[in-house]
Amino acid sequence: MIICLLVKVVIDFKIMISIVTWNVNSIRAREERVLAWLKKHDPDILLLQETKVQDVDFPKVFEDQNYYVAIHGQKSYNGVAIISKFPLNNVVMGFNDSGNDEQARAITATVKGICVMSVYVPNGREVGHPYYDFKLEWLKRFFSYIEKNDLFTKDFIVGGDFNVAMTDLDVYDPVLWKDRNICTTIERDTLGQIKKDTNTYQGLTDLFRYHYPNKTEAYSWWDYRSLGFPKNKGLRIDHIYGSTTMRDRSKDVIIDRDERKGSSPSDHVPVMAVFNE
Repeated sequence: MIICLLVKVVIDFKIMISIVTWNVNSIRAREERVLAWLKKHDPDILLLQETKVQDVDFPKVFEDQNYYVAIHGQKSYNGVAIISKFPLNNVVMGFNDSGNDEQARAITATVKGICVMSVYVPNGREVGHPYYDFKLEWLKRFFSYIEKNDLFTKDFIVGGDFNVAMTDLDVYDPVLWKDRNICTTIERDTLGQIKKDTNTYQGLTDLFRYHYPNKTEAYSWWDYRSLGFPKNKGLRIDHIYGSTTMRDRSKDVIIDRDERKGSSPSDHVPVMAVFNE
């Protein structure tokens, strides 16, 4: 599988473009791992979540390595960023609406004609908690932002930590997780709005499930506690969604499980989608 993550992917003699999402759980704690991963796999665009730093404290090393960087940071919590080989245009922080954007959870930019968005959806904590209601409201604002900007009909990719396991295939123990935060029907239905066809838009596609509709044990997050990773007690909550045009250009989606190994990993791993350029 990791063979697919080599430097510049060429399939059927067509040049490819790769877009990665990764919740790094603190960019300062994971800086060396991120740099090593970039050097090894050479993606074109990296969407980061949970950077946990203010903009001024985001590591300068990425720009020193000739990457373009757009940051929407917050001290100690949340934070999203886009790192790209190519210039970033039309950068937007948050949703540009009247809602509460004190938490840095969304950033959008245009790269080589593709609108890319990095999101860190609120966790929700537990059903009935005020943060759970905040999560549902945030997802509705996210949906409205996409709809308002007509992103369904454009070359659009959104990747991030969605804190929603969309189906029981994405959960190591669906019985244990049934009706719990991350796996509730209302969360799945609320996020699922972006996938449904209507008369006004075509919807977005979960690109991993597009390529692997029935694959099991394909997780992107494992708890640090209780030997979650060695026992493969994981969830697939890091997703990449694409508009119809990007779905049709997509060639594969790879979850780099190996990045959860070794010293001081994030509890999430990179998820990379590969497209015809």
